Amino acid sequence: MGGEVFVFHEESNVPIPGIATVEDNESNTGNVSEFPRNTGVGVEECFQGIYEKAMPSKGSPSPIIHYEEPTLLRFKWGATPEGGVRRLTLTKEDKAVRDWFVDTVQQYGATVKVDEMGNLFAVRPGQNSEIAPIGIGSHLDTQPAGGRYDGILGVQAGIEVLKVLHENNYTTYAPIAVIDWTNEEGARFNTGMLSSAVWAGNVSLEDAYNHTDSDGLRFKDELANIGYLGSVKATHTANPLSAHFEYHIEQGPLLEDEAKSVGVVTGVQGMTWLMVTVNGRCQHCGTTPIDRRADALLAAAQMISRINTIAWENKGLTTVGVINSEPQSPGTIPGTVTFSVDIEHHSNETLDKMAQNVREACASIAQGNSCTVDIKQIWRSAAVEFHKDCIDAVRASAIELVGEDGYRELPAGAGHDSVNTSYICPTAMVFIPSRSGISHHPSEYSTPEHCALGTQVLLNAVLRYDEVLRAQREGS
Repeated sequence: MGGEVFVFHEESNVPIPGIATVEDNESNTGNVSEFPRNTGVGVEECFQGIYEKAMPSKGSPSPIIHYEEPTLLRFKWGATPEGGVRRLTLTKEDKAVRDWFVDTVQQYGATVKVDEMGNLFAVRPGQNSEIAPIGIGSHLDTQPAGGRYDGILGVQAGIEVLKVLHENNYTTYAPIAVIDWTNEEGARFNTGMLSSAVWAGNVSLEDAYNHTDSDGLRFKDELANIGYLGSVKATHTANPLSAHFEYHIEQGPLLEDEAKSVGVVTGVQGMTWLMVTVNGRCQHCGTTPIDRRADALLAAAQMISRINTIAWENKGLTTVGVINSEPQSPGTIPGTVTFSVDIEHHSNETLDKMAQNVREACASIAQGNSCTVDIKQIWRSAAVEFHKDCIDAVRASAIELVGEDGYRELPAGAGHDSVNTSYICPTAMVFIPSRSGISHHPSEYSTPEHCALGTQVLLNAVLRYDEVLRAQREGS
């Protein structure tokens, strides 16, 4: 590919010497090498851009993008007093941010399609209308005590790509689709990446519609209540993609610990969710001898400790994130306990082995405490590897901007919608560092410089892959 591509600053109308402006490129539909190089970044008030050489330019003739912390992430649609965000899927806060998405992307030449799962596809036409769009996808929902960057940063960056193409009058070879995938978090309706799974054919539409939240409200009904029950089929055949790129905070400590500015994501580790129910006997605390008890909570505590040991033994991860005890009385021995188990590993074989170890350990501990146990698998996402061509596009763009020493390759530790898209189309992801590796928490933070840099890597990677598609169709 030709020279670097720099994101256009919304508020700047001052020509930069040696850098093409929008007026200079009124019919810019050629190769990537002809794309104008501009500085800054901005999606209305979301990206408050300034010019500053905030990061090493690695030989670039233009300042690296720098912007103030996005006010969109801080103050709108579910902001909490702690500085985080609570924007559960299909709530009024989710509706508000969706309305903003629809209004904004239309300003940049995109047409919005809403499918049966409420997934939003903002499609900007390309030169070849018969080729499926290159997708840039992430999510707008959060955890109950979520941060300001998880998910929405990737959607904002996708909108910024549309804005840059629109303001530079640049037509890509393939259409570009910026996507909001519904219910990625699985915090309100208990299956993560639910709507991308329906799109990929991994979960049936009927099953997804019948998911209920903690109040018994159905997914389909809540989708209709906020006005985003679409008519487009929620399938990859009705709404195909040529590729899918996702930009996200790392949500872990590796990039920061190694002083790397960009993560080139090679795949996603596998995950299994189990729901464990331990049944004992409710009895009087003061009259039941210690050797005659069937204490469900005591058995559960021993199980949880053993589950943690299983993670250490297999160099994997286990987490008990939800636990409930009944009958919730200080004077009664707990008779029933339920708890969730999240198991994660980069090897599918080891992932399944760990799940089996958990089952066996819980059965043994239950028997030793005069209890019974029932374990149900409520979700499984296999480990996946991303597509070489997409990884190559991200890697080349990272090297272009930060050099060989400024990036590292790594698998994603968390689940992402890109897991589901990878079953259907070439897929890859871009990571930027998370401060102290913290995510799903109000203190979640990534620097403005890294947010801007990741947006730049995303744009360049998409344009590189667009040239791959052109070469495949028309020849080099």
